[in-house]
Amino acid sequence: MSTMTPKAPTAVKGLAAIVGFLVLVEFASGILQGYYTPIYPQIADHLSIHEGDINWFEAAQLIVSALCIPLLARLGDLVGHKRVLLISTAVTALGSWWLAFAPTFSTFLLGWAVQGAYVVWLPLEIAIIHRRTRTSGRQELLTRRGAAILVGSLELAVIVGALTSGLLVDSLDMNILLALPALVVTAVFFVILVGIEQVPGDDRGGIDWTGLALVTLALGVLMGGLVLLRLNGPASLLGWATIALSLVAMVVFWRFEQRHPEPIVDVRLLSSPAQWPVQVTAFLFGIPVLGGQIPLSTYAQADPDERGYGLGADPAFMSTLIGLYVVTLAIGAFTLPLTTRLLGGVRRALVLACVLVGVGYLLWLPFHDETWQALVNMAVAGLGSGALVAALPAAAAAAAPPERTGIATGMTNGTKTVGGAIASAIFAIALTATGSLDATAEKVAPLGGYLTVWAVCAGASFLAALALLAAPRHAFSDAREVLEDALPH
Repeated sequence: MSTMTPKAPTAVKGLAAIVGFLVLVEFASGILQGYYTPIYPQIADHLSIHEGDINWFEAAQLIVSALCIPLLARLGDLVGHKRVLLISTAVTALGSWWLAFAPTFSTFLLGWAVQGAYVVWLPLEIAIIHRRTRTSGRQELLTRRGAAILVGSLELAVIVGALTSGLLVDSLDMNILLALPALVVTAVFFVILVGIEQVPGDDRGGIDWTGLALVTLALGVLMGGLVLLRLNGPASLLGWATIALSLVAMVVFWRFEQRHPEPIVDVRLLSSPAQWPVQVTAFLFGIPVLGGQIPLSTYAQADPDERGYGLGADPAFMSTLIGLYVVTLAIGAFTLPLTTRLLGGVRRALVLACVLVGVGYLLWLPFHDETWQALVNMAVAGLGSGALVAALPAAAAAAAPPERTGIATGMTNGTKTVGGAIASAIFAIALTATGSLDATAEKVAPLGGYLTVWAVCAGASFLAALALLAAPRHAFSDAREVLEDALPH
């Protein structure tokens, strides 16, 4: 007994230092997630592109992110989480520096896509904490607390990033402004290199490269079809044929994964009666929470005197709006256990959260002319979004077998990301008055495009509520315990 007791304090002491370093990593992640949103219209002007084309950046990055999650997470288990965290940070830094000097739409699109490698940071960090606390005797508790600190740092950094870019956009050259996040990510690479210990991977086996290639092909062909519709119009037979081909590729991928002993995506778990409603909800939730952010930014900064719509917000005030939205996200997340108890179940709380997101975006249709209306709309949607961000991974874990809870929670992030990527591409089409092949065309989006975006976001949220109602009752029987165990107290 005497030889065992010193290990727990040592593990706790070491954990404090590691979490401190990882907080810096998540702070950089938050900077990336908040920095660009207030300056999307300025980036469009810098590249001389259509306002709606900004959505293609988000679509490309989200697709890369969705493909990175299963690959890098699996690679971390095989070769060590620090090593993969360093690789993903180096790739993110490369993409961030590329953005600072990219002169054209296509080069900027490439850099933005590469930058999406940061999506795997948080899962890898939590895995590092979980591994580091193995001998502490309080592994699960310490992992939860560490994750809560990291998420709190992320949310704070989103606000800091948004405020910083909004305040500096009018005083700095765009290339210098875009170089600041690259400096932050580069510094974080050395933080990881010096501050995190290297531990070999625990798992054995290999990576399902064929499955990864098939899902990459399916998603790539789908995005190609959407690009063709963007360039040639909604009547393009080639565009629709390409989309149909992507669906065929997805069926081939699905059948291959069903037979694979170690699939890159566990489609058998994904399609189980208790799991699919949660994953469908995550996919649909990705449409407003990821796909709807750029349209909100560009609409808020549109000058109503010039276009007949918009709020006329400058980047600095846009940063304030983003900060308020993040605060409502945090409120929705941290009050979720209370909401669950008041409503008498996790399913009811999740359904209410979906309805709140839907109502928030539905309010944009009649109420979009005044700043106070935008604040109310964003607050309603933010409360629901925060609850879903916090609860969906826990709900997926509760609906999964004990040995597959990690896979289930990771899949909610992946399906949400794919939903956001597809939505971003569709919204890019909706927000374009004419095809981008016309160099003399007006580069501003029509009001009808924004109305379409908000209607789609609202409809997706209400469909998500219906999907949750379709889940069997036993799917959420243990979800309250998992939820309250997963959220910070």
